[in-house]
Amino acid sequence: MVNFEHQLRNFKPENLEEGSFAEIVLAFDELEAMRLSFLENLSQIDAASCMDVHQSTFQRMLKRALEKVTEAFVYGKSVKIEGGDYRMAGGDGSGPIGKGPGVGRSRGGRGQCRSRGGTGGPEGECICPECGYEALHMPGVPCIEMKCEKCGTSMVRK
Repeated sequence: MVNFEHQLRNFKPENLEEGSFAEIVLAFDELEAMRLSFLENLSQIDAASCMDVHQSTFQRMLKRALEKVTEAFVYGKSVKIEGGDYRMAGGDGSGPIGKGPGVGRSRGGRGQCRSRGGTGGPEGECICPECGYEALHMPGVPCIEMKCEKCGTSMVRK
């Protein structure tokens, strides 16, 4: 299960013409594994529970995602985010958006881990990765949806 509606779909190396570089496809579930692990600071067990998968499946998903992103950075490849085996939290489960395996269902997730009652739990702090400003976490609001009061950057979980 993917609990966050990822708005960005493509990343490419700067100063390169469209189509002049190779592309890596990162699945939504792989991106969600990275988000839960590195931005929400969840353990693999808690993150796997949020995604409704076994911990070993989560671990393989996270490893695959890191390998893909590393390859893109090291070799200057673009990253396209699409597909994967996922469903959005809060969705009605009706039909995929597209055809065939690897196309997920999207019904407007909000970044919350239903099995824990909120992203990363109700307590704690959010921090700005740009300037270091810290703020109390607001239960039910993912840190990434909060903007830093000093510089306007999206916050992350401390």
